[in-house]
Amino acid sequence: MKQLSYSLLLSGLLFLSSCSVIEGIFKAGVWTGILIVAAILFLIIFIISKIFKRD
Repeated sequence: MKQLSYSLLLSGLLFLSSCSVIEGIFKAGVWTGILIVAAILFLIIFIISKIFKRD
């Protein structure tokens, strides 16, 4: 399961160009961009906490 998570994370980082993502955020508007960035940060923190959680 962890191998799949790492693979998805790596492929997401490779295929998303940061410049095009930032450009799309600013075209949508500042508040929309803030909400999107906050949601992405929450998702990243959630995934990392699930990966490193010890039972």
